Amino acid sequence: MQPTFVLVHGAFANSFSFSPLQSELGLLGHRSVAVDLPGHGFQATFTRAYQSPQDPEGLATAPGSIKGVTLADNAAHLIAILERAKQNGPVILVAHSRGGVTVTAAANARPDLIDRIVYVSAWCPVNLEVNDYYAEPEMATVDPAAFAPALAGNPAELGLLRINFRTGDPDALAALKGAFFADGTDEQFLTFLNTFQPDENLDAGGSADRAQAATWGRIPKTYIRLAHDTSLPLALQDRLIREGNELTPDNPYDVRTLEGSHLKWLVAPAPAARILADLATLPGSSAPA
Repeated sequence: MQPTFVLVHGAFANSFSFSPLQSELGLLGHRSVAVDLPGHGFQATFTRAYQSPQDPEGLATAPGSIKGVTLADNAAHLIAILERAKQNGPVILVAHSRGGVTVTAAANARPDLIDRIVYVSAWCPVNLEVNDYYAEPEMATVDPAAFAPALAGNPAELGLLRINFRTGDPDALAALKGAFFADGTDEQFLTFLNTFQPDENLDAGGSADRAQAATWGRIPKTYIRLAHDTSLPLALQDRLIREGNELTPDNPYDVRTLEGSHLKWLVAPAPAARILADLATLPGSSAPA
């Protein structure tokens, strides 16, 4: 039985960003399911204040549907999808960026539903909580303040993080492109930016949501490094791999590397699709013939 790839997006993203990758996987003969976490996709809030001409005051104060969504909500939603996918055979769970936090929490809770985890430049906290890694040397090149010009509203008052991805501020656009898609054209960058949604939930998990050896640690796992990622630098990716291997030395990561930025692999997905197709043949990723 061939596995089902279950694809989990990162912050401000949704299932739509996986469409090119799913096309490539389909042409290679593989089935896949792209997940919309709670408050994402068609559940997202696109207030009229976000439309042109924009209303900055309204954008800064309008409520958003993702307010109050927790990591536990995300994990429960994903587990329900995994339960359905598992009925059809093996499951390869693929996470990108912040989606790794949700995938790790789901793997801690229900390792029986997952035949392989694949992190694509994704968060898999082991020794620290996600927010604490930002103070570590591996994240020294990342400046969260660079996105301040695009921030809309006070997260503490809104109960969510809101970014104005439709801003015309050249400094904000330059910071976003440098962080996510420096190797793309301006046209590709703006096209991808228009697939993002403005709101993201605030809960990135706590100490109980880090990878756990007894559950997460028994699942075969792969880490696909993105060599030119500047939002989750290669040094941090390598640290997460190293910490995961130290936690489960008898079940280390299978490590692969793709050239490109944080988003390039989704815009030009053929190399990533070939890696995923290869992973489907590894022991533990598919049912025996």
